[in-house]
Amino acid sequence: MTVRVPATSANLGPGFDTLGLSLSLYDELTVTVRDAPGASVDVRGVGEGEVPTDDSNLVVRSIAHTFAAYNQPLPGLDLIARNSIPHGRGLGSSGAAIVSGIMAAKGLLEGVVEIDALGLLALATELEGHPDNVAPALFGGLTIAWVTPEGPQFKKLMVHRGVSPLVLVPKATMSTALARSLQPATVPHEDAIFNVSRSTLLIAALIQSPELLFAATEDKLHQSYRAAAMPETDRLISLLRAAGFPAVVSGAGPSILVLCSDPGQRLAAAELVAEHAETPWDSLVLAVDFKGATVIAHPVEAA
Repeated sequence: MTVRVPATSANLGPGFDTLGLSLSLYDELTVTVRDAPGASVDVRGVGEGEVPTDDSNLVVRSIAHTFAAYNQPLPGLDLIARNSIPHGRGLGSSGAAIVSGIMAAKGLLEGVVEIDALGLLALATELEGHPDNVAPALFGGLTIAWVTPEGPQFKKLMVHRGVSPLVLVPKATMSTALARSLQPATVPHEDAIFNVSRSTLLIAALIQSPELLFAATEDKLHQSYRAAAMPETDRLISLLRAAGFPAVVSGAGPSILVLCSDPGQRLAAAELVAEHAETPWDSLVLAVDFKGATVIAHPVEAA
């Protein structure tokens, strides 16, 4: 089984814990069933020599969680993880690992258990804690995610072809738990109204009117509260926005997402950061991924 899962950027400025975008940067996982119990993980690329390579690996735990949810015995597993999504940078690496495992399990259980889209989202949300990253990783495009008593829900939307994402990635990392701990328990009423208006405008900008992206990416709910934990991210976003670029924190940070309205604007934004950054940043010129997670089965012939 080969699974390919895209990076994601959540929040997109005002859409805190609700909006997510799938990006054309991928982790690829190959899973082979074996007779011997347990699991081995060969990690290549990002995380090599750093993440666990046994049953405690997040991908393995996600596979095991899915099998257990459907009361199926877990087989022995050999995994090869070829990772390109940076870890701890606000690009959905943990969500991608979870989705990789769940989609691999779905493929391995084909013909035994059928798992629909909402079932996949429920499993991923149980492991991730919130659906804003796992929804676009699963389904691609722009996703709106929300939670009901019946479980997490989503709506996938297609993004206007003029939207040109640029992701700026620093060497430093950021803990999602730390970022969330900086959020206040309450926010002013006017700030809530401000973000409701901007998040609804952002959906219109992304699917229909990219020229509105600058106004639509304003936020008062989370970015300013987290700024002290990632000062250079905050400084560069202020610099980009002062120059007219629709820049936001990608997920919990510290990466920056610039939702440009044309490819030329994207190059100018990258040049501005290269000129003014005080530490090294990588510029990733990406597209919106419209497919989400994909699975290809490779039948193994008996020896």
